[in-house]
Amino acid sequence: MPSSYNLFLVAVSLAMAMFASYVSFDMARRVRTSQRDIGLAWWAAGSLVMGTGIWSMHFLGMQALELPIPIGYSQGLTFASWLAAMAASGIALELASRKRLDNLRILLGAMAMGGGITAMHYLGMAAMRMSPGVTWDMPLVALSVLVSFLASTLALLIFKLLRRVERPRRMGYQLAAAFVFAMAICGTHYLGMAAASFAAGSVCLTAGELGGPGLQTAVAMIAGALLVVTLLTSILDSRLQRAARGASHSMHESNARLQAANEELQQRAFADPLTGLPNRLLFEDRLAQATRRLERSNHDGVVERMAVLFVDLDGFKPINDSFGHAVGDVVIRKAASRLRDEARDCDTVARVGGDEFLILLNDVADEQACISVAQRVLASLSQPFEASGRRIEISCSIGIVVHPGHSESNKIVANADAAMYAAKRAGGSCYALFEPHMVSDVSEQLALQSDLRHALERGQLSLHYQPKIDGRRGQISGVEALLRWNHPLHGMVSPLVFIPLAERIGLIGRLGHWVIDEACRQTAEWGHDGLRMRVAVNLSVHQLRDKGLVDRIGQTLKDHGLDASQLLCEITETVAMEDIKAVQHTFEGLGDIGVYLSIDDFGTGYSSLRYLSQLPARQLKIDRSFVGDLEHSTNARAVVAAVVGLAHALGLRVVAEGVETERQRDILLAMDCDELQGFLFARPMPPAALLAWARGAKPEGGADFTPSLVGALAPL
Repeated sequence: MPSSYNLFLVAVSLAMAMFASYVSFDMARRVRTSQRDIGLAWWAAGSLVMGTGIWSMHFLGMQALELPIPIGYSQGLTFASWLAAMAASGIALELASRKRLDNLRILLGAMAMGGGITAMHYLGMAAMRMSPGVTWDMPLVALSVLVSFLASTLALLIFKLLRRVERPRRMGYQLAAAFVFAMAICGTHYLGMAAASFAAGSVCLTAGELGGPGLQTAVAMIAGALLVVTLLTSILDSRLQRAARGASHSMHESNARLQAANEELQQRAFADPLTGLPNRLLFEDRLAQATRRLERSNHDGVVERMAVLFVDLDGFKPINDSFGHAVGDVVIRKAASRLRDEARDCDTVARVGGDEFLILLNDVADEQACISVAQRVLASLSQPFEASGRRIEISCSIGIVVHPGHSESNKIVANADAAMYAAKRAGGSCYALFEPHMVSDVSEQLALQSDLRHALERGQLSLHYQPKIDGRRGQISGVEALLRWNHPLHGMVSPLVFIPLAERIGLIGRLGHWVIDEACRQTAEWGHDGLRMRVAVNLSVHQLRDKGLVDRIGQTLKDHGLDASQLLCEITETVAMEDIKAVQHTFEGLGDIGVYLSIDDFGTGYSSLRYLSQLPARQLKIDRSFVGDLEHSTNARAVVAAVVGLAHALGLRVVAEGVETERQRDILLAMDCDELQGFLFARPMPPAALLAWARGAKPEGGADFTPSLVGALAPL
C-alpha cells in the first residue's frame, strides 16, 4: 500500500523535538542545581514535560503519515507510548541530578533511555492496529534502535559538557545541543517509520478512535504550551535563585564584614597596636589561666613551674626625644620581634608600656632555665638596631619571678617589676631574680622618684665645683661643675643613684639645662668678684641629641654676659661613640660659637683615631681608673703615656682626673700631662668655698695646696 508524509507536520514534529530537547536540557540543569526537595519536584515536573514533549513529537510524526485508508490510534497503546516517553525522561533527569556522571552511568542510562524511546515509538506504531499487520524491515528496525541508543548517549554527553559552560555562553551551546538531539530523535522515529510497510488492502482497526486534524492541532498546542510554561517557569526560578544567592551572598558578605569588625575590635582590645603583641589585659588573662592550671596540677603531687620576665629597655626615651617617635616605633617593633624569637610557641610575649615587655614562660624546669632565656634576651637586644639609616644601640634590664616560689600568685607581675628595678640599680643591661626585700626597695625608689621631680623647685639641687690645676704653672685652669642633691631625709644622695633615676623618668634633660644655666650664672658671679673662671659641665647623650642645645647654650651665655670660651662641655668617650654623627653635629655647632669641648673618661670606650679626629674637641680627660693604677702598673703607665702622646699629636690638651697622691702627680707631670684634677688638690666645693680656696684658704678635707694665681685663667 503506498504511503506519503505531510511535510508540514514533519516540520512541526522536528520543531517540537528541538523545543522539547532545549527544555529538557534546562530541566536537567534545574534538577541538578536545586535543593533536594525542590529538585525532586523539578524532577517530577520535568519528567512530565520532557516526556510529553518527546511523545508529542513522536505523535505528530505519526500523524504526518498519510495512507489511502482512514487511520486512527488505540487509546490504551497510545497512553502506554506516552508512559514510555515519561519513563525515558525520568531516567535522563535522574542521571542529570547526579554530581558525578561517569562513563558507566552514561552507558547504562543511554541503554535505559534508548529502550524507553524505542518502546514509545513501536508502542505508538502498534496503536494503529493494522490488518493484516505491519511488515517490518528488521535491518532498519535495528538501525532505529541503535540510533535511539546513540541519541540517548549523545544527550547525556551533551549535558555533561554543558555543566562546564559558563552562563553567558550557555544559551548558544544549549541551542546547538538541542538541534543535534532533536535530529537524533527524529532520526530514530523516521527510521522506524521507514521500516514499516503496509500490505495492499490493509485496514486500520482503530480508525474510529484517536486521530484527525483536530487532535493534531490539540496535541501540538497542548504540548507547546506545556513546554513554554515550563521554560518560562524555569527561567523565572533561575532568576529568583540568582537573586536569592545574591541576597545570600550580600548577607554573607555583611556577616563576614561584621565578623571581621568584631575580630578587629577584639584584636584592638587584646593586642598592642604597634607591635601586634598581646597587651596587658590579654597577658593577665593568660597568666591567670596558667596560675589556675598550676594549682590544679600541683595538687596531684606534680610540681610544675612557670615564670614571668619583666623586660625594660635601657635608655629608650632619649631615642624618642632625639630622633622622633617614628624611629622609636621602629626600634620597639624590632625589639618585640626579637623577643618573640627568643620565646617558645607556648610562651606569651606582651607589650605593657612604652618600652616595657612581659614574657610568660610556661612549664619551666627551674630558675636556671629562666636565666638562660634572660641571657638570650639580653644578648639579642644588645645587637644594634637599624632605623631610618641610623645604627641605634640599646640594652635592657630584666626582672625574673618563678612561681611557685617567693612570689604570691596575685603579685607575680609586681614582683617581676621590683626585680627589674633591682637590675636597673645594678647598672642595667643585666637580670635580677626576685627576692622579698626588693619590694621595699621598689617603694623607696618610687618615693625617691617623686622627690626628685620636685627637687629643683624645692631648692634641693646645687652645684659643687672641683678645680683643675695647670700642671706647668700651678694655676687654676678651670673647674668642673658637679651636680649634688641634698635630700631632706636621706642627706646627700649620690649622683650614681639619682642620675640614672633621672634618665629613667625622663628628667635628665631638664636637669642638664638647669646645670648649664646655674654654672654660667655662677661663673658670671665669680667674675664680678674678680675671679675669671672657665667652668666645665657634663653633657648627657640626651642633650647631645637635642637639636636646640646649641642655640640654648648660646642664649644662656648671652644672658649671663659670658664669653663662650669660659664654658667647656664634656662628654664621655662612650657617649661620643654611641652616635658619632649627632655628637659631631652638636660639637661643631658649639665650636662655631666658641665653646670649648672635651672628651671625658678617655680609654674606657671603643673610639678610633678616625672618629676622634672628626670631633672638634680641645681636650682629653684620662679616666681615673688608669690614674689610680699608675704607681703599681706598668700597663697603666703605658696607656696613659700613649694617650698623652696621641692627644698632643692631635693638638689636644690632656687632663688627668682622680689624682690623689703626690706620686701620681709626679708621674703625670713627667709624662707632660697638661692639667690635673683630684683630691690631692681639692674636693668638690660649694661656690663660696671655692672662691675662698682660690683666695688662699685651705678647704676642709683638702690637701695642703694653695693656688699660685688667683683671678687669672690659665690658657688652654
